[in-house]
Amino acid sequence: MSNLMTVEYPDTLPDALHMSRSEFEREARLAMAVKLFETGKLTSGQAARLATMPRVDFLYELGRFGVSPIQMEPDELEEDVNSAMKAYDRHQQQSGH
Repeated sequence: MSNLMTVEYPDTLPDALHMSRSEFEREARLAMAVKLFETGKLTSGQAARLATMPRVDFLYELGRFGVSPIQMEPDELEEDVNSAMKAYDRHQQQSGH
């Protein structure tokens, strides 16, 4: 099931942005999906579905909006890196390196 949302905009807006109507609507949908992803309201998969594109394409498009595909706080990233380093060290010890 899906829902429909209507957004009114001036007829002249796509032309002012040098876009066709369909390009403008696609860009507006993508911008909404990017913002909802950036604020943590949607996962990348959910945002990609909202933008009606494959997840890989959505992640690639994030760069145009200056948004990182990795949405982590610095302390979360540090914790993940530390965990990975510990796991690597354990693996090295178990394999005799």
